[in-house]
Amino acid sequence: MKLQKLLSYVRRAVDDYHMIAEGDKIAVGISGGKDSLALLYALAHLRRFYPASFELTAVSVDLGFPGFDPTEIEKLCASLDVSYYVHKTEIYDIVFHARREENPCSLCTKMRKGAFNTFVQGLGCNKVAYGHHLDDAIETLLMSLIYEGRIHCFSPVTLLDRMQITAIRPLIYVPEADIIGFKNKYQLPVMPKLCPNDGISRREYVKDLIREIDKNAPGVKSRMFTAILNGKIKGWERD
Repeated sequence: MKLQKLLSYVRRAVDDYHMIAEGDKIAVGISGGKDSLALLYALAHLRRFYPASFELTAVSVDLGFPGFDPTEIEKLCASLDVSYYVHKTEIYDIVFHARREENPCSLCTKMRKGAFNTFVQGLGCNKVAYGHHLDDAIETLLMSLIYEGRIHCFSPVTLLDRMQITAIRPLIYVPEADIIGFKNKYQLPVMPKLCPNDGISRREYVKDLIREIDKNAPGVKSRMFTAILNGKIKGWERD
């Protein structure tokens, strides 16, 4: 996928859900994965021509995993003229050593988001941008149905009441396959996955399930996403 196509996806999402306003200071959460790096790349270029001027910064939360090295991300941010911060934490030691969690993903995610939101609030940011894409949305919908018995999906725009920060998800219209293509074409510096529990989660199971369903019912992802857009799910209403 070329940059122009990625920008068209992002611009449409930003406009449909009024994600960016004049004077916003937006922090992009950089995990080191393809999604967050593609989001950073897109917003850095959108910033050059979007009618509402906004500031952009990038932040990585260092969980404390051995081998964490943000050097290449620092170079990418410099090339995009985006300030970059690394917030060091001891989340890895707390989750895997002190607490010895059998199912660490939930606690780790909660602590990481809390650390990230608190840090960017200290930078004066009023919005945070997450790298959730189209596939993440339909996986979340199916996970809610299977494990919670409800029809639910994260919203394109979410006010984090406790922090008074707004979370935006500009990649919601982008299929994961296109992000993979973009990552390969532009040689994004994806960091190696350091978590020992990577690939062992309910989300991975649901991802595989959707892939299997798609073999017998091609186009299921598109239809599921259409169901999200038209299903009157809270937060997904468009003007």
